[in-house]
Amino acid sequence: MSRYCSSCHKAKAICVCDAVTPLTNTIPVIILQHPDEVSHPKNSACLLALALDNCQCWVGEDFSQHAALNDALAQSERRYAVLYPGEHACSLSSLTESLDENDKQPPWGIILLDGTWKKAYKMYQLSTNLHDLPTATINTMPSSQYRIRKSRKPGALSTLEAGFAALSELSGDSEYYQPLLASFESMIARQLAFMPASRTPSGGQDD
Repeated sequence: MSRYCSSCHKAKAICVCDAVTPLTNTIPVIILQHPDEVSHPKNSACLLALALDNCQCWVGEDFSQHAALNDALAQSERRYAVLYPGEHACSLSSLTESLDENDKQPPWGIILLDGTWKKAYKMYQLSTNLHDLPTATINTMPSSQYRIRKSRKPGALSTLEAGFAALSELSGDSEYYQPLLASFESMIARQLAFMPASRTPSGGQDD
C-alpha cells in the first residue's frame, strides 16, 4: 500500500485533500510543472490543480511539441499570458484595463511555470511555443507565506500564491479565491508539524 495520497501526492500523514475547497474559475489556468516538482513534498501546485475546476497541469521541461498545450494555445476563443518576469513583461492588469465593454477580443487565461527559478527559466527557454505569448507579472506582489521552502529571489511566491494573486488581479475578486490560501496555510502547518525545529526554513521557494 502506498504511503502517498494519489490526489495531492503528499504522504498520507500530511494529506491536505480535506483542506481543499473546490472553486469554479472562469479564467483558465495551465500549470507547466517541472518533473522534479511532481513528488516534492512541499510542492503547492497540486493544491491549485485540485481546487480549480478549470485547470490543467502538465509535466515536462520542453513543451514546444506538447499537443494538448498547443491545442489550447490555438483556440480562437481564448488568449494566454505566461506569468514570468521576462524582459518585456507587463502587468496582468494592463492586459485588460484598456478593453471596454464593446471589445470582442477573447478573454485571457494564465500559464504558470511550476519549478525553482532556475528550472522555470530553463522550461521557458526550451518551450519555444511560449515565446510568442505575452509575459506578465503581478501588479501587487503579496508577501509570500511559503515558510517551508527557501528562496534567494526577492518577491518569490509559491505556485499556489502566484495563481491566487493572478486570478485575484484578473478577476478583481480576491475574496472569492481566499480558500486557495487557506488550503496553502493548512499544508504549511501540517508540514511544519512533522519538521524538526532545526530544519524549519524561513523563506519561500528554492532557487
